Amino acid sequence: MSLLIQYTLLFASVLALVALGGCFSEHSGVINLGLEGIMVIGALGGALTMKSMDSAPAAVTVLVVLLVSALSGMAYAVLLAVACINFSADQTLVGTALNILATAAATVIVKAINMAENPDNVSATVKYVEAKKDFVVNIGSFQFNWFMLVALIALIAAYIILYKTRFGLRLMACGENPSAADSVGINVFKMRWAGVMISGFLGGIGGIVYITAGVSEWKFETGVAGFGFLALAVMIFGSWKPVNIGFAALLFGFFRALSNVYSGFDWLAALNIPGTVYNMFPYIISLLVLAFTSKNSRAPKSEGIPYDKSLR
Repeated sequence: MSLLIQYTLLFASVLALVALGGCFSEHSGVINLGLEGIMVIGALGGALTMKSMDSAPAAVTVLVVLLVSALSGMAYAVLLAVACINFSADQTLVGTALNILATAAATVIVKAINMAENPDNVSATVKYVEAKKDFVVNIGSFQFNWFMLVALIALIAAYIILYKTRFGLRLMACGENPSAADSVGINVFKMRWAGVMISGFLGGIGGIVYITAGVSEWKFETGVAGFGFLALAVMIFGSWKPVNIGFAALLFGFFRALSNVYSGFDWLAALNIPGTVYNMFPYIISLLVLAFTSKNSRAPKSEGIPYDKSLR
């Protein structure tokens, strides 16, 4: 049971972080379908950093990996911001392109690095066996991961920022009615840039959390297995609200965790259901949940609509 709770919290942390990133972006008025790609690039930066920090102090490793992953995600999110905010490109197409580009770019980069170190190594795998241990603290049979604390802090901070600060209220105003926001002196372009950068920051961290969940190496050809899109489902199910997103992440994280621990439950193992079916659970659940709840969800009114100041 402790293993189920452990994996549920870990996968929920991934979903919460990435969904919060999408939440900030969409509250500013920009649909970020590129979260999957941002996760991959954030994971790439974090994994390469972990690989090179096997002998560093644990606290240093944790902080540096988090920082590099976040900055990598932000750097990749710049492409979305420039295309969609400055050049008013179609946000859906740009996000989709970024997802495709990220996995391909990460695979090429990792293969190039591996071949430079060993010409016979043409894999797209990064190993971080020792560095990964710095993120885990054993509490009895439960493995506490520092990423769980990071996700909790992010949820609390997101709630405070969005609803208790001038910045958050202005950000949401730009996603609801950018013309009205502009009329009272709010710079819509700057606020949308801020929303996308925050989504890159959180999405990058979500990427490194995902690839370190239970494994000590990652093959970047596999990307992040659709978790970016699953996070979008969590965001929609959570009605773009941090508290609701936290609970939705726990629900989806629970079903994802089953694929890792189902063999430890005799009654589940007796069903002889293939592990791949359990891997499908969170995606099936997302389809069912969104089918019954999305019609009642209220997205920011101006999300996905490029802002043209001349039309105000």
